Amino acid sequence: MAGQRGEGLKAPEEIRVLGTSIWPLRCERVNMRRKDHEPPAAVARLGWRYHHIGIPTDIPRAGETHLEHLGIHVSGFETSPYGIEWMRFDRDSPVSELVRKVPHIAFEVDDLEAALEGKTLLGEISSPSAGVRVAMIIDDGAPVELLEFDQK
Repeated sequence: MAGQRGEGLKAPEEIRVLGTSIWPLRCERVNMRRKDHEPPAAVARLGWRYHHIGIPTDIPRAGETHLEHLGIHVSGFETSPYGIEWMRFDRDSPVSELVRKVPHIAFEVDDLEAALEGKTLLGEISSPSAGVRVAMIIDDGAPVELLEFDQK
């Protein structure tokens, strides 16, 4: 029968282009999975760079900085060798409930608008500090932060 695996067709996980494994950001088929040693598609295909992980907390922490316009007290980012940022929210914070409850991973991108194409945006693009633009997207129910830095 045509299309059977034994007839020279490769399974999607075996397809290679110029020596590089290809796979979509959201795998459509169960057998299209990244290997344990492969980075996620956001890094491998899109060139996004890990920036930090944000962890919501309701416990005040030493060294917090209050971002009043966002209703967030942040700490740890400047001192953590792993990019761990603790986030404690004011009761009236305009930040999404999802971000207030679920940890998020953050990536630096070169072009925020291009990175947002085809993604589900969670709220508006914001600027937590001068020269930084931030957007939150949703991936499989989890928040993901994208950051663009003014290179000037």
